[in-house]
Amino acid sequence: MNAKDKSMSTVTPKVIPIIDQGTAYGRPAPTYFKELAEVGPGTPMGELLRRYWHPIGMASDATDKPRKVRVLGEDLILFRDKSGRTGLVYPHCAHRGTSLYYGKVDEQGIRCCYHGWHFDVQGNCLNQPCEPNGGRAREAKRQPWYPVQEQYGLIWAYMGPPERKPVLPRYECLENLDEGEFLEADDSSIGGGGPQIIPCNWLQHYENLVDPFHVVILHSGFSGTQFVPEMAVMPDVHWETTELGVRTISLRTLPDGKTLRRISEAGLPTLRVIPSPRLGRHGAGGRVESLGWVLPIDDHNFRIYVVGRVREVGELSRMRTRMNGKLWEEMTEEEHQLYPNDIEAMVSQGVIAKHSEEHLATSDRGIVMLRRLLRQQLDAVAQGQNPAGVSFDADASPVYFSAGNYIES
Repeated sequence: MNAKDKSMSTVTPKVIPIIDQGTAYGRPAPTYFKELAEVGPGTPMGELLRRYWHPIGMASDATDKPRKVRVLGEDLILFRDKSGRTGLVYPHCAHRGTSLYYGKVDEQGIRCCYHGWHFDVQGNCLNQPCEPNGGRAREAKRQPWYPVQEQYGLIWAYMGPPERKPVLPRYECLENLDEGEFLEADDSSIGGGGPQIIPCNWLQHYENLVDPFHVVILHSGFSGTQFVPEMAVMPDVHWETTELGVRTISLRTLPDGKTLRRISEAGLPTLRVIPSPRLGRHGAGGRVESLGWVLPIDDHNFRIYVVGRVREVGELSRMRTRMNGKLWEEMTEEEHQLYPNDIEAMVSQGVIAKHSEEHLATSDRGIVMLRRLLRQQLDAVAQGQNPAGVSFDADASPVYFSAGNYIES
């Protein structure tokens, strides 16, 4: 190559004009906090969540027709035998692996459709019809199962180490009813802003609970007033870490000079303790009227179960947000874009949010505190300790939350 050819082959790098800097070219692949987001067996968060009871269905979901449920990344079968006992079992029969979804429920338990092996609600093998004497060693062939209890109209499951099983907690706001009130349970994911099953990671909603500023921007300004005018007032906010979670205290100065003190909480393990944003019957000057539990179905899906104090049947379901006069599933894609709700804000982050691409600001202090609290519980479990919020005292007082809307002069 002669001198002329060498000079022609040399490319002088161009100086990138300021206007072209910061493009998406060459950005690193995004990552997420696996230890916080992933919930399957053996994962750090999966093991933490398995130290608590979780609602897995409505009481009415357990019948003599086997029902598929997916919880914390595990596929299970829920049923109620004809004696009224509820069972939650591993789906594949201990004999040859046929799904018990096709089984037949009777007074004592469930029978596999393939060879009739018969299990009770605790997985004990009662009979093996094709074996001599109904199976001489049938007691040794136990079907994997999980303990369940019923409370507040929901079915609760404990999926953790048997020797660490806590008592199923009770909650003050659901135990002490005012005159004329009764409890109602709902499985429509009230608070999620969309359908029953929301297709993104549970943490994206759980962190949303400690973000009061999105109420002003998303729910009041961007999509039009979804609740009441008071919610559109920019609040003065501070957060507190409690033994049971992170408490958000929002102060709004109202046009009449009074102050709306709104307290909400994200409780362990997945509790949403959010007072009504509509300031209705329970909304002004009162304690929180309902509790919700964010159930991680798996890493990419969650749903919310809610129990509340009501005076009329269906009162909880009427809390579901309507945008442009429609429920989420009734809206067109154009309407979803024009009137985004929590589900659009959460799901559009990706099935699992790209944490490496975040740029947290001062308004995100509650999220930082919540992540720190969760990591502290992960460390406790890894060190063989019990996480916060579990109790082994059957006589323990109901769990109390200070959440509510309070009008102050």
